Amino acid sequence: MKYTVREFMKKLGLLMFFFLGLLLDAKGELQEGYKKPYTIFDADGREIGYEELVKGLSQADVVCIGEIHNCSIIHWLELELTRSLYAIHGDKLMMGAEMFEADNQLILDEYMENKISYDSFEKEARIWSNYNTDYEPFVYFAKENKIPFIATNVPRRYANMVKNKGLQSLDSLTEEAKRYLPPLPIHFVREEENESMFSMMQMIGGKMAADNTEYLAQAQALKDATMGWFIAKYMKTKFLHFNGNFHTDFGKGIIPYLLEYRPNTKIKTVCSVRQEQIEQIDEVNKGRGDYYICVLEDMTSTY
Repeated sequence: MKYTVREFMKKLGLLMFFFLGLLLDAKGELQEGYKKPYTIFDADGREIGYEELVKGLSQADVVCIGEIHNCSIIHWLELELTRSLYAIHGDKLMMGAEMFEADNQLILDEYMENKISYDSFEKEARIWSNYNTDYEPFVYFAKENKIPFIATNVPRRYANMVKNKGLQSLDSLTEEAKRYLPPLPIHFVREEENESMFSMMQMIGGKMAADNTEYLAQAQALKDATMGWFIAKYMKTKFLHFNGNFHTDFGKGIIPYLLEYRPNTKIKTVCSVRQEQIEQIDEVNKGRGDYYICVLEDMTSTY
């Protein structure tokens, strides 16, 4: 029997709830002899339950879910958190994601409003290769419940432009192109730690020093500023945003730009981490977020 992606994810979620129910005793504690797939912690490293996480996130204006892009458990929880926050906020909730680029907003809107087919959307929207398994479930939930969904990321051609020529190159763009960018100039603070990380990534990728690490950091800043700008521009009351961990780790990335464009916004971040053990947060991960979803490092990946 063949299932659509939505049917598969729905059945997967039901099965996970069923098996977790078998593993938990009446007090909600894991029965001896079983391994749980994840643990949730607050900023102090205290283990909390799912409902406490939802309650805490519901009090924020903006929730940024920092994800591990290929972690199946995290993607399932993203869908569950979407459902839970929608149940609380209803039509006050808006959503957005790094996985969609700002110049595809019209295509995304037309798909969400059933004006174009899924095939047309998939063909034209430059969706990520893991979209069908990892992001389609919460996008479809938004579609079915008429939740406004914002394409927050910068068009990749402009990020590539900055990677090669620096932020100053954006000044040469037309006014039409600048519609997909935050207000210029973008405030950029050079951090040697980030540049060292980019340099290491290049070496691992076999590129050595082919690219200017400062320009790489500027391209990353452009992405963060663009996401912060479009959240601030479109949000009304409550906004749920999905992005990779790096974009919100340690209160950096998107966060300072969002506060620049929309001061006094109350923001909560969730950081997803992989660890050898999930009984407590490793020291290296402390300080990265307001909440943590801690997953065993050998958890199945989607790619």
